Amino acid sequence: MTSTPLIRDAAQADLHGIMEIYNDAVVNTTAIWNDTLVDIDNRRQWFEARKAKGYPVLVAQLEGRVAGYASYGDWRAFDGYRFTVEHSVYVHRDFRGHGLGRKLMQELIAKAASNGVHVMIAAIESGNEASIALHTALDFRMVGKFSEVGTKFGRWLDLTCMELKISSV
Repeated sequence: MTSTPLIRDAAQADLHGIMEIYNDAVVNTTAIWNDTLVDIDNRRQWFEARKAKGYPVLVAQLEGRVAGYASYGDWRAFDGYRFTVEHSVYVHRDFRGHGLGRKLMQELIAKAASNGVHVMIAAIESGNEASIALHTALDFRMVGKFSEVGTKFGRWLDLTCMELKISSV
């Protein structure tokens, strides 16, 4: 990685890059427990729904490409959970291992703090040691592990849950 990434708010023009990263994760990883590829209309609806609720969608731009993205949304749909969010962060396969996930997460956490988020939840496939290490380094704490709650690629998957308390209010 020869240049410095630009972390910024996503725009409609970034949706093809976001879609490419998402679909690669569907096909090649256990980061997304979905078997269905998405199209640009799906990503547009997802983007618009996030924006309508005031939730950020960030991209890491590098070498003129969307190299990663991060966002958060509702953790649970009941009023009592309105100050808690669950986030997602994904990095394009060509740019992994260079700190982009950390940079995206740091900016996402800052946005969450300014938006009055109290707790951010991470739900990570338990075998994803890199993601668990990233979240641990960002002061998330492990709060539990669910065994065999999902399936992908013909095997059962465990889910590690982590949390970050952002505000004391």
